[in-house]
Amino acid sequence: MPHYVSRGSIPGKRHTVHRQNGQHTYEELVSRAGFSDIYSNLYHLRMPTSLRAIGPVESMPLEALEDVTHRPRHLLSARFEAGGNVLSGRRVLGFNKECTLAVCEPTESADWFYRNGQADELVFVHYGTGTLETMFGDLNFHPGDYVVIPRGVTHRWRFTKDRVKLLVIESTGPIETPKHYRNSYGQLLEHAPYCERDIRLPDGREPISETGSFPVKIKMGQKLQPCELTHHPFDLVGWDGCYYPWIFNIGNFMPAVGKVHLPPPVHLTFTAPGFVICSFVPRLFDWHEQAIPIPYAHSNVDSDEVLYYVEGNFMSRKGIESESITLHPAGYPHGPQPGLLDKSLGSTETRELAVMFDTFAPLTPAAACAVVDDPLYPASWLEEES
Repeated sequence: MPHYVSRGSIPGKRHTVHRQNGQHTYEELVSRAGFSDIYSNLYHLRMPTSLRAIGPVESMPLEALEDVTHRPRHLLSARFEAGGNVLSGRRVLGFNKECTLAVCEPTESADWFYRNGQADELVFVHYGTGTLETMFGDLNFHPGDYVVIPRGVTHRWRFTKDRVKLLVIESTGPIETPKHYRNSYGQLLEHAPYCERDIRLPDGREPISETGSFPVKIKMGQKLQPCELTHHPFDLVGWDGCYYPWIFNIGNFMPAVGKVHLPPPVHLTFTAPGFVICSFVPRLFDWHEQAIPIPYAHSNVDSDEVLYYVEGNFMSRKGIESESITLHPAGYPHGPQPGLLDKSLGSTETRELAVMFDTFAPLTPAAACAVVDDPLYPASWLEEES
């Protein structure tokens, strides 16, 4: 997890009187696991509990794919039509009790604020730039950014006019840095593939002191609850703690290389209770004189493997393009396709960029998969006839 941060004006002691320009501020504790885990203390110009209205619940059901065939899948996500905002534009591709996977190519900004009340969100920015406005401050985002938004954080996406393509993962548990990358004090270790310097934090900003009607949509599982606040939600004069949104760019991941091929755990980037995220970035290949640069075949006995291809030459797959998503479910071995092993021999580096999402419980393919699925993919390991 990120480290302790302080922004703006806060009192010398928690839970004591704090005034801004002679006016009382209102303290809010945002905490995990009740009062037993990480937290931040926020200081508002107005009471964060002030609600003007609560609207009717909107349903957001997860729909499973009718084709229940258990097989490898290749999803060409670039074929989805762009549209909607960062929420309505999501195309859910798979889900289980612990996580949801979606892609999103929004073409409009929302005029309301958003808060996920039951899930943390990890958003990988493939294309697009802009600003994530949050109650903690602003975060500018760029291609290659992993944007981590813990649950309960009120925010709003602002995009530039460039094309936007997002990979969105919702998690029922916290998204964290791997424990074996940290020392007993929580500091990232010297041999970890990234450090605190690589993590971008919310900028400090002046509180927005506006009153009126401010719409917020709160996502609770498969339901969306609209409500209205009596004041702007970004009215913080200051905050401190260890709970806030943050960004890490995939380009700052430092890959490990070995004399022979190293397995995917060396690419581990984030962990969550139901899945892991790995980053495949440009790197040198193995230097043993008989090394095979291409990955060996692997059987997922305990997990489903999803790979989102960002850019570069994907040496272990044929017919893969940028924005392709492959799903290799448990029960099937997967590995390089025919003819690619020999082609890889003698290669000294790879320029590929990809995000791997491995779940520990089976993913249920969602209905949207039918629109972009390549039905011939399971046969792509057949030897070509001479």
